[in-house]
Amino acid sequence: MGSNLNVGEQPLAARLFVKFMAALLCLFGGAVLAVDLLASRVAVDNYLDTLAERLESEARGLARTDALSGPLLVQERLPGLAEALGARITVVAPDGRVLADSEADPAQTENHRSRPEIASALAGRVGRSVRQSPTVGVSFLYVAVPSGQGAVRLAAPLERVEERSKAVRRRVLAAIALAFLPFVLFSAWLARRIATRMAAVMELSAELARGNFKARLPETGGGELRAFIRHLNQTGEKLQKLVADLEREHAELERLERIRRDFVVNVSHELRTPVASIQGYAETLLDGALEDPQHNRRFLGVIRQNAERLGRLTEDLLALSQLELKSRRFEFAGYRLAALLDDAVETIRPIAARKNITVERAETPPDWEVFCDAAAVHQILSNLLDNAVKFSPEGSTVQVNARLDRGEGHVVVCVRDQGPGIPSADLPRIFERFYRVDKARSRELGGTGLGLAIVKHLVQAHGGKIWVESEVGRGAAFFFTLPLEDPGLTSAPDLHREFTVM
Repeated sequence: MGSNLNVGEQPLAARLFVKFMAALLCLFGGAVLAVDLLASRVAVDNYLDTLAERLESEARGLARTDALSGPLLVQERLPGLAEALGARITVVAPDGRVLADSEADPAQTENHRSRPEIASALAGRVGRSVRQSPTVGVSFLYVAVPSGQGAVRLAAPLERVEERSKAVRRRVLAAIALAFLPFVLFSAWLARRIATRMAAVMELSAELARGNFKARLPETGGGELRAFIRHLNQTGEKLQKLVADLEREHAELERLERIRRDFVVNVSHELRTPVASIQGYAETLLDGALEDPQHNRRFLGVIRQNAERLGRLTEDLLALSQLELKSRRFEFAGYRLAALLDDAVETIRPIAARKNITVERAETPPDWEVFCDAAAVHQILSNLLDNAVKFSPEGSTVQVNARLDRGEGHVVVCVRDQGPGIPSADLPRIFERFYRVDKARSRELGGTGLGLAIVKHLVQAHGGKIWVESEVGRGAAFFFTLPLEDPGLTSAPDLHREFTVM
């Protein structure tokens, strides 16, 4: 299970939010500045055009009237007309001389023929110009029109234009602020949301880089960021699974190495005793005991007994190796359970009779069939019955019975003895290789310590289970299951990969 990250109020999210908002405010400021410049330029141009049209209209009106007749009359009347019109009035002769001016003495004014607007008016066109007046030192908008006496020019100071432009800019900025306020608020909300999610993604990436592959993020929202979070979560899941697999493989390798070491130690220990016994008695015979009729046959018997023990140990090791390496071939088919039980019981009865032990088999219906390998089941029953006979006292009884469990799809076979029983502390390890409850007695009886491990692997090869129930002084009962029908077993089963636990 992954662990969700909580990065809603982390400093990283706050820093990202500040950066996003700074970028948005810079963008907003740039947009406002551009709009302000553009709006101001448009406002100024429009006002200049409007003012120029008004001045042109008023100048034409003056040129068509007789209000400017007579130089003295003109000079006397111009200040009043200029105040009424709100503009400076200049009358220019065809040769460029200033005949009258509402704000300057014509006698002291230079010739205006070179002025652009005057030149256009004297040529019969409307002239327009914006510049600073050399006479009064103020910037004006000049508009001149042709008249009967030469040209009439009206000029308005640009201070009015600047005042009008500032007023327009204030109104434009106020409108922009009102228009952009919802955008700013929405941008702040969006920036905070994105910053929080980006911080979460960065924190998740950092956790994965630190090796915390259990870290996860909830896949909320939508769009590319959600897809990116999903991909990061999937990456974390895959890395977590990969690490878990590697850890399991490492643990398995360590376990197998431990099993290998224990196996070598146990095999060496099991081989040491019979080999030493054979070597010792053989050397004794070679040193002269061979000619001693009282001991030679006994010594040879001990050698033979230990050689047989070595043979049984070798056979059991080969059998267990084939089972653990999955190299043993099985021939699965349907068999009558009664016939399998009878075959195993009849095989053990002569051995049991030597100790006056009775082997009883409970009756089973003749139509009960199990799906198994007959040789493997015979080996299972033989090993269990052989152990039961070995550890049961003389005159006791060994019982074999079976019960049907159709709900689970198998039969349960039980081999019960009246031996000394197994302490509860030893029950979990009873199926381990070379594990013996009473080591001295087991070796004395010729056991190799591998019989129950072989039985466990054979039962598991049938897809079954094996267990033991026992109390000290009340005997032991070994149970194992066999399938009623084919559960999909193969001739080289791979149902249980584990080796017998040491």
